[in-house]
Amino acid sequence: MPKLSDTMTEGTLVSWKKKKGDKVSAGEVIAEIETDKATMEWESPEDGTLAEIYVEEGGKVNVGDKIGFIGGEGEEAPKKEEAPKEEGKPKGPKAEAKKEKKPQAETEKPVPAEKKEKEAAPVAKVDTGEEARIKASPVARRVAAELGVDLASVKGTGPDGRVTETDVRAAAKTKGPAPAQKTPAAAKPSAPSIKAGEGARIQLSGMRKIIAQRLVESLGPVPHFYLTIEINAAPLMAAREELKSAGEGADTAKITVNDFVLKAAVQAAVKVPRVNASFDGDAFVQYADVDLGIAVAIQDGLLTPVIRVAQNKSLREISEQVKDLASRARNKRMKPEEFQGGTFTVSNLGGMGIDSFSAVINPPQGFILAVGKVTKVPVIDDSDQIVPGHRMSITMSCDHRVIDGALGAEYLKELRHLLENPALLLV
Repeated sequence: MPKLSDTMTEGTLVSWKKKKGDKVSAGEVIAEIETDKATMEWESPEDGTLAEIYVEEGGKVNVGDKIGFIGGEGEEAPKKEEAPKEEGKPKGPKAEAKKEKKPQAETEKPVPAEKKEKEAAPVAKVDTGEEARIKASPVARRVAAELGVDLASVKGTGPDGRVTETDVRAAAKTKGPAPAQKTPAAAKPSAPSIKAGEGARIQLSGMRKIIAQRLVESLGPVPHFYLTIEINAAPLMAAREELKSAGEGADTAKITVNDFVLKAAVQAAVKVPRVNASFDGDAFVQYADVDLGIAVAIQDGLLTPVIRVAQNKSLREISEQVKDLASRARNKRMKPEEFQGGTFTVSNLGGMGIDSFSAVINPPQGFILAVGKVTKVPVIDDSDQIVPGHRMSITMSCDHRVIDGALGAEYLKELRHLLENPALLLV
């Protein structure tokens, strides 16, 4: 199991894109793996033949454990007995402790197989209050929730007693949804509020778990405070229209309002370098480069791809890289190093119709910018006349241990100056 993110300790093998015996080439997608941040396509590290698959679809194992074997010409894969860890991994540390005692009975060949069967059967019956401990494929869990079937009462026929979709549907036909509801109703008084056909308890994906964890880590120990400014976006819209009328070619090549915001955010951090920092115990780290994180919404949550050394990139280069990173993030084709790190982040919900909002800092970064939509509103000009204008709200969430109010205000002042004079961003 490859380590596909900096915080990943285990992964779920969602699907195999190749079958046992298939030829594979280095860089070719052979599997989809769910990490703590996203479901990603995993490419083969070398040329060869997928000679063996140790972990079936839906299996969850620790980073570094064997999931398959890619062999060269005439090379045989190690037998499955050499990789027992993968089959028992979902049972946790206690199961591993039991396995360590097995070598004492090496002369009794049949014993390990019998123990595996005995250990596999209880997996679907223990800890009925904790569905996450039951070995079942992701599809089986979803179908069980839809049909109101208690996974703890289903006998799994998959590898190592894993409950499959077929097992769940068979249980639903023979037992019906009613018996499945009795167990949780007795264990949890509040369970009757969730009835078949009205809703379901949906297990968190690895990505949602890490999002929840990171938010608590951020809002809990990180002292947030917020600064909001309103930008006169009329010059920005005029510059955007001028570029559009000049002819930019295909839609993919168009520079958007968000591109201007990203470039301005980077340039402002260069002008006020003290904000490009993070808290580190008894000190704070000031970064030499601006590594810009961009919040990208995907199906299961969000990712923050990073534009490295963004201060050295032009408006056009930032625009092109953002489109590329966002596209690959949504299509699960990002490399781990492309969404790790970052010195600060920009989150823009203006395209979704949000006027203004406050974002949560992504630790250990020192701040995050929350960008709202450009709104056409009546404004008072220099002659005290009411005229149509364009306004955009930007809120800066700051880690008070690194950025004080005056420093944040200095940064936002520079950001406003750049956005209200967009020609400066084209230099």
